[in-house]
Amino acid sequence: MRLASVEVIPYALPFKKPYVTARGTLTRREMVLLRLRDEDGLIGLGEAVPLSMRGGTTLARVAAELEALDDLDELREEWLPSLSPPASCAVLTALMDLRGRRTAAARGSHAESGDPVPCNATLIAGEPAAVAEDALRWAAEGFATFKLKLGAGDDVGQARAVREAVGAGSRIRIDANAAWDVPAAVRTLRELEELDVELAEQPVATLEGMTEVAAATAIPIAGDESVASRADAKRAKEAGACSLAGVKLSKVGGPEEAIAIAEILPSYLSSALDGPVGIAAAAEVAQTLREQAGGEGIGLAHGLATQRLFASTVAAVECELRDGMLHPPAGPGLGVEIDEQALQAHRI
Repeated sequence: MRLASVEVIPYALPFKKPYVTARGTLTRREMVLLRLRDEDGLIGLGEAVPLSMRGGTTLARVAAELEALDDLDELREEWLPSLSPPASCAVLTALMDLRGRRTAAARGSHAESGDPVPCNATLIAGEPAAVAEDALRWAAEGFATFKLKLGAGDDVGQARAVREAVGAGSRIRIDANAAWDVPAAVRTLRELEELDVELAEQPVATLEGMTEVAAATAIPIAGDESVASRADAKRAKEAGACSLAGVKLSKVGGPEEAIAIAEILPSYLSSALDGPVGIAAAAEVAQTLREQAGGEGIGLAHGLATQRLFASTVAAVECELRDGMLHPPAGPGLGVEIDEQALQAHRI
């Protein structure tokens, strides 16, 4: 595809309150907005969310990779393997958005919004009573699946407090972000089995460790950090390390690899604390996964309600959260429109 211009804008969104996990605490999420303009003046939006707290590529490196696109007269996808996963995700998302806008322009049509996507609540780690109160606030907004970030406090106490608060009809999933070793994971998950936990995401760091854990608990294990590609998914399945995968677009390199992983392991989309473009792209992939599974999906909520955690946005039009569902915007491509004044205010 021939390009007229490339714009790379690092920015940050502040959280309403600090985001606490076993890997550390964030007060804001830094990311990069990519705008690709084609020779007809149409713009495709992409977003890169560096996972540097997990040892991934830094924001500066991702921005530099994307800025190098400006030296190209034509963007060819075979060049993308040389990019880091977040940068590749931004490019592929922008191309997906741009193609959608080009198709709509050629047809002279205004696209309708996609189907709503069921989402889980994301609960920030803390004292059990505070986490339970947070769960009730999410429940009041229509959420019925609750994801607890464990590994940074009273794990069993938090899970028990949430289960008591939301009742037996709700789903609880946990994510330790690989904070436990195998003995701690087995011990904790066995204690949690009585709480009817839906799944445990990345309880330990390695596939070998996850295989041990999966064999020792009745709670289904989902891969996250250990499943970053189709090849990883295949290894994990063959090893019996996990039966599910939580997929972040910036972690795996974009929509295409996410879909490839779901062909191996039943998958749900998770936010890397994305901005509005990343969330819209993940919602689009969620539609594809539902179609890939025959229209019903795998019955799991997606972790895409994290925009609720931010104190502000850079979008004039974006996905909306209503009744525990993520509603994609109507409009061509991803449907996201940027608020230029807000973007300038959040530039870094």
